[in-house]
Amino acid sequence: MPELLRRLLPECWWQMPANGRTLYLTFDDGPIPEETPFVLEQLARFNAQATFFCVGDNVERHPGIARAVLAAGHRLANHTHHHLSGWTTPRTDYLADVARCQQALEAVLPAPEARPLLRPPYGRITVPLARLLNEQYQLIMWDVLTCDYDHTLAPEDCLRTAISLTRPGSIVVFHDSLKASRNLRYVLPRYLAHFAGQGYSFDAL
Repeated sequence: MPELLRRLLPECWWQMPANGRTLYLTFDDGPIPEETPFVLEQLARFNAQATFFCVGDNVERHPGIARAVLAAGHRLANHTHHHLSGWTTPRTDYLADVARCQQALEAVLPAPEARPLLRPPYGRITVPLARLLNEQYQLIMWDVLTCDYDHTLAPEDCLRTAISLTRPGSIVVFHDSLKASRNLRYVLPRYLAHFAGQGYSFDAL
């Protein structure tokens, strides 16, 4: 992400402290039956924990899958209810959509979180909106975007780029979505194997 954007949004987490060999995998846009169970299987193979930034509408449609994510020890987080852009959506509509997603999450969470996590879809959010949301949520961005959703990107190139950009403490974005399926299913197991082989662990935010 551009350095200017990081400076404009200092309340967001872009990466975690590089204390030891730990990576923070995140999965956007689920949960869905076609892809999320595959992700859970791959994470379990490497004893990896992750954070799932959920579209609230998908949580309402597939609460059993959301609960399976929790049962596997992962964390659920807010990605708005309808995957809205913070650049083009009126502020009141965006805030209402975030709140609706949080309600959907709380219907499956064992207890409400004191400070839930929120990732703006596409990373698109205005500075005033970010400051307003930061009163209730911890905003999460990233320093490694795998671009697994990009159909023009060959799976091998997707993997190579993701590995080359990763550093200790990186917050890494994958997508458990139909659009990302081809690259996700190639890249994720190989990415996990590569960094596990180098002694890295994988933790939730």
